[in-house]
Amino acid sequence: MLDLVNRLQTPGLVQIDIDLPQIAVIGSQSAGKSSLIESISGITLPRAAGTCTRCPTECRLSHSDTPWKCTVELRFITDKSGQTLGQPRTEAFGDPIFDKSEVEDRIRRAQRAILNPSKPTREFLDEGDEESAEISFSTNYISLQISGPEIADLSFVDLPGLIASVSSRGGNERDIVMVESLVTSYISKPSCVILLTVACETDFENQGAHHLTKKHDPEGKRTIGVLTKPDRIPRGDEESWLPLIRNEQETLENNWYCVKQPSSQDLKQGITWEQARARENDFFSLTPPWSELDPMYQKYLKTSNLVDRLSSILSDLISKRLPQIQIELENAIQKTQDALQQLPKPPSSDPIGEIASLLHNFVGDLHVLLEGVPRADGLLQTIRPAQARFRRDIRGTAPDFRPFELEITEGPQPTFPDPPFLSNEDGYEAIEDQDPQEKVPIFIDQVLDRALAARTRELPGHYPFVVQKSFIAEFTAKWASPAQVLCRVVHTTLLQHVKALISLHFSSFGQGGLEQRVTILVQDYIKQRAAATQALISKLILLEEGGLLTLNEHYLADYKDKFLSYYKGARETAQNPVLAAAIQAYRPNQFTFTYRSKNRLPDITQVLSGLASIGLSGIDAKDLVKLLAPDRMDPALNIMSDVRAYFQVAYKRIADNIPLAIDHELVRGVGHDMLPTLYTGLGINSPEGGRICRELAQESPSVAGKREELLKRLERLETASHELLRVGI
Repeated sequence: MLDLVNRLQTPGLVQIDIDLPQIAVIGSQSAGKSSLIESISGITLPRAAGTCTRCPTECRLSHSDTPWKCTVELRFITDKSGQTLGQPRTEAFGDPIFDKSEVEDRIRRAQRAILNPSKPTREFLDEGDEESAEISFSTNYISLQISGPEIADLSFVDLPGLIASVSSRGGNERDIVMVESLVTSYISKPSCVILLTVACETDFENQGAHHLTKKHDPEGKRTIGVLTKPDRIPRGDEESWLPLIRNEQETLENNWYCVKQPSSQDLKQGITWEQARARENDFFSLTPPWSELDPMYQKYLKTSNLVDRLSSILSDLISKRLPQIQIELENAIQKTQDALQQLPKPPSSDPIGEIASLLHNFVGDLHVLLEGVPRADGLLQTIRPAQARFRRDIRGTAPDFRPFELEITEGPQPTFPDPPFLSNEDGYEAIEDQDPQEKVPIFIDQVLDRALAARTRELPGHYPFVVQKSFIAEFTAKWASPAQVLCRVVHTTLLQHVKALISLHFSSFGQGGLEQRVTILVQDYIKQRAAATQALISKLILLEEGGLLTLNEHYLADYKDKFLSYYKGARETAQNPVLAAAIQAYRPNQFTFTYRSKNRLPDITQVLSGLASIGLSGIDAKDLVKLLAPDRMDPALNIMSDVRAYFQVAYKRIADNIPLAIDHELVRGVGHDMLPTLYTGLGINSPEGGRICRELAQESPSVAGKREELLKRLERLETASHELLRVGI
């Protein structure tokens, strides 16, 4: 199982994707951490002034019947600028070592290679002993694979010692933060067993490594405490450390241990590790109070007991985690596959066919967009409010005729209601948002004055048609502006929808170039269609301004009669309110002009009976107004009715024709010849078409990089899953 986890931790597999079981050795500077690791691994680590361990060192120990061997590798998870690599890489650092005395120098050189990322690593295999470093610490690490007859099956990683101060070390404050961050990245993982080293020569409360461990493992479930340097405890203070061994103080689930390693002087004198173990046994057997501990606590003393316990803990953790790892791997594989599915499909080996397919699919979706989609955010739905506004703006240009003489009064003139018969028309809406100041009332005496001024050789009572034309020209002249506004709004809205469609189809190809070129071509084409549409709108407006024509004679005559009756009724109500009220009370007509008076209304029945008695039978109540004297404003009433009736005919015509022209020439027009335009503009059918398509079919660097990263991650996850299945997990 340990071999399996070691294979999974190999860069290229899943050590960056899955939380794998491992032991991390941490401690403050000079806590005896290096000596402990030397005692466990049987090798000598570099020792120099200042900080010795400046990058993590992974030790993979495995028992073997073959001669002792050590392989050194450099494992990079960041590049020379410190940026995390998408795919970690491994580099062998020299040939395998068969002599233990050569390991220390190889590790020192390997560390220098890691701390100088801008230089080739092979240079450090043969260079002298000059100490130089471009960076103080690194997350890249050294991996040692050690095997031999006397080697225990165990794997752990040695982390740089936590720095309390840089004032006397020649470093800087960033080193403190960087080392703590590096240690945290390991011990914060739930599957990391923390091997905490605490030097007995320093007060327990002053050792930062313990505080950091408590932060990430507050219940002490995955921490193993190791007391080092017990021979340096001041005489008489030994008893203060025994509560830890008894697990009575700072309780840990896996207890505290105590070990004694050879001093630097012993190592310089060439002490062997067998001799060091023997001296350690003698120390704990003969030195009180360690020798006086109960037998049940003796098992927490000596390096050999610690190694046995570490092997047992790591074995148990791996046994528990492997089934969970398999589940996590399958979940990670599924998420990675889903992420790949969300990416655009990779470029085809047939770039011409690929680009042609892209263009055809785009044009097909463009036609669907232009024809209309059943969504609230569709193109036609987005245009509709602008069309409704255009219709209201055109209807708002209707001349505001008043069948009354102009009264010079201060302030705005009172409004004159629209005829009730207009409310029965389909699509009629009150123009509530129009400023009353925008419409200038035209009073009946003003109409008559214009008619009188226009007379030339006409007989009395006759007025030239130029009077009606002048009023009609005034409102048709106001139609060009709202028509062009509608065209610009539709142009802008159409461009937004088409750009979104272009991005959807082309953003992942041509390294952004294809999307950009298609956007430019489509923008130019839509601009041409918009110019043609504006020209057509100008012609339609010119038709309305240039001459008055309608073949809808019945429609025009019907409206004239209605407006003439409406204007006359309003005028008669104002001039003869008593008679109008009496007629309305006798037989209410369709108009709502009422006269309110405290006086009693005349009896229309008696009036009609009186007229019948003198031979004027068959007269209706509404005919009584004909008995009144002729109104000198009758010619003006006819002119007003003519103009207002023609407005209804022309307004409905232009309210349909302008949107129809925009839809035909601009909206639907964009779909005409779009495919040939793109083929020609992109040069696909040119002699250079093959080369152009190859360039355009390339993925953008971001998508290509993401695809490559996901594919590599999927490969290592599937490889790891196969490893687990192969061993029957």
